Amino acid sequence: MKVKKQSTRIFVVEDDPLYQRLVKYVMGINPDHEVVVFNTGQALLQRIQEKPDIVSLDYSLPDSEGEALLLKIKQQSPDTHVIVLSGQLDVATAVRLLKLGASDYITKDEETKERLLHTLNSIKTEIQESVATANAKPVPMGKPAFGTDILGNSKPMAEVFELMEKATSTNITVSVVGETGTGKELVAKSIHQNSTRYNGPFVAVNMSAIPKELLESELFGYEKGAFTGAIARKKGQFEQADGGTLFLDEIGEMDMNMQAKLLRVLQEREIMRVGGDAPIPFDARLITATNRSLADEVQRGNFREDLYYRLLGLNISMPPLRERSNDIILLGQFFLDSFAQANGLGDMQLSKEAKAKMLDYAYPGNVRELKAQMELAAVMASNGAVEASDIRFNSVRKEAAFLSETLTLEEYKNRIINHYLERYNNDVLLVAKKLDIGKSTIYRMLADNGKQQRSVYS
Repeated sequence: MKVKKQSTRIFVVEDDPLYQRLVKYVMGINPDHEVVVFNTGQALLQRIQEKPDIVSLDYSLPDSEGEALLLKIKQQSPDTHVIVLSGQLDVATAVRLLKLGASDYITKDEETKERLLHTLNSIKTEIQESVATANAKPVPMGKPAFGTDILGNSKPMAEVFELMEKATSTNITVSVVGETGTGKELVAKSIHQNSTRYNGPFVAVNMSAIPKELLESELFGYEKGAFTGAIARKKGQFEQADGGTLFLDEIGEMDMNMQAKLLRVLQEREIMRVGGDAPIPFDARLITATNRSLADEVQRGNFREDLYYRLLGLNISMPPLRERSNDIILLGQFFLDSFAQANGLGDMQLSKEAKAKMLDYAYPGNVRELKAQMELAAVMASNGAVEASDIRFNSVRKEAAFLSETLTLEEYKNRIINHYLERYNNDVLLVAKKLDIGKSTIYRMLADNGKQQRSVYS
């Protein structure tokens, strides 16, 4: 006899007919979901004693204030996960609702469906893990979850989080690629802290900051008397990371001689101290980062192909901030709040004009630049209100950043098409309509890109 699967009970509270149909459709894709729809908050509260697994809650209902309704749901059914949908992006409201127990705050826009699906899957995973807790080993206290140090609700960051989750389940080597300031080291730390090695050390090494003649002794250590000034034995970074994670930042800065030595170390899983005569095994998970394409460096003869494949492992590409427009205000408010709290400045808010200015900037320095700008704005602001004049970006706008590279017209066209394909989930027909071009143009570009990619590995 087959055992019937435990269904997931979902209540949808939405008075807008369009979004009611959308949310009901998304929540009901899985046949194991039992979806019940309500038009008002009061109708929901009359049945909240049934303790649904998930509630999708419209923040602006005609008969109920969203925050008050959330509190009533959590009071009467504490284990129910609540997803709040709102027609407006209000960072202060979002942060407040999340603190009150909401699982997510989703704005009603073109990405609503994808965000709902992602959040729904995350909640279901959390529910399943909760059910399995009794049969699992207890999780030691102090182990943080994703999102502690990395914020983002955009689609590109959702993809990054999914890859990070996959990276924590094994010891596979991870390579993080992204422009300077995108948060590559934060990704490495978060993977370490959520892996089975989180009790071990996290050792970070910036390869570009160490003179090449000192790099070998810094990584592998040295014995007493190995060279002038070596008055005592010193463990290298590989040994210091034993049992934990070794993060090698700017890995592309190594010269070819050091690349050969690193390749041998990774193949043999043992190091030799400078001046030593006995190999020393090590057990460290390796995560590397670079702001350049190592595949291109291989083609140019600047990076060993065998080492490239050894380091590639699970590749995580960090999106630049200009491609994460949905995250700019969220991150900006977070940095503003953090700086204000640390410096006793009280509550601070971004004005409408300040937000508009933030969204119209290209961020060549990415998240790191945004953080610095928000800290400066907090100092310049008066009476807790950050105005546009308090934010002192340089003159690089989004449009200028797009045109900052020297590309052919064909390359720019391909970049635009690829951007829209990512934005609209590879829906060729929709992208063709948005750009007013023939779908054959898109298919031809994809075919040409496939040929170019294959030639790299041929």
